[in-house]
Amino acid sequence: MIRPVALPLAAAVLASAAPVRPPRIVSINPCIDAVLVRVADPAQIAGISHYSQDPRATSIPLAVANRFRATSGTAEEVVALRPDVVLTGPHTEPATVAALKRLHIRLVQFAVPESVAESIVQVRDISAETGHPARGAALAARIAAAAAPSHAAPLPALIWQSGGLVPGSGTLPDELLRRAGFRNMSAAYGLKKWDVLPLEYLVARPPRVLLSVAAAEVGEDRLTSHPAVRRLARRIVVATYPARLMNCGGPTIIDAMARLNQVRGGFAA
Repeated sequence: MIRPVALPLAAAVLASAAPVRPPRIVSINPCIDAVLVRVADPAQIAGISHYSQDPRATSIPLAVANRFRATSGTAEEVVALRPDVVLTGPHTEPATVAALKRLHIRLVQFAVPESVAESIVQVRDISAETGHPARGAALAARIAAAAAPSHAAPLPALIWQSGGLVPGSGTLPDELLRRAGFRNMSAAYGLKKWDVLPLEYLVARPPRVLLSVAAAEVGEDRLTSHPAVRRLARRIVVATYPARLMNCGGPTIIDAMARLNQVRGGFAA
């Protein structure tokens, strides 16, 4: 005779074997979006940052970004999407944080990575949140391979942003320059982590390569087209460097290293 307890046990076994639904995710940070679209199932992504649908700010192809609903990160927008988890950067509106806590929606905040190693850890952590750790491991391996250090002699270089802002020691762009076979001249000018370099200093001690963000975005950099800089044409090479390569770590590192290696390849090792 079958005991009554057998049916509940069988039901419990079947229930435990049922697949767990992947978490429904909202990202309100464009750098996290760039990882999320590569490691999550599209059906899991309930929303991404509106910055990812802005050609001036996105770190993913617009055709990909436009497949998803975008939000500006307000509490009302995020909650309406009924996420299981919300992924964001270090700066989130207090009202959004309070609303998510009140509704017991999991919030995971990530710092801005300042190295390749930190970026790889972040990729793995985001992937773990999606329930697809193997995809994160594969993407991390691609990033590590793309960022393999060059053995070429370091070439003096500088990344020049709008208004003369340059990344210095302790930043991800600084590490990528070194890995691609450049020596960041920021320290030679006595600049801080992120600092503004006056044009006079650049003219007095020019790098061999000037990677211009403005030249890539608008076709011309007002500062690098200055007559004083033009007179340095034989001593300095101005190369374009898209702003999107400055915005994030993660998979953006792959494209950034490709561009830096391309520029470095134009010089003898």
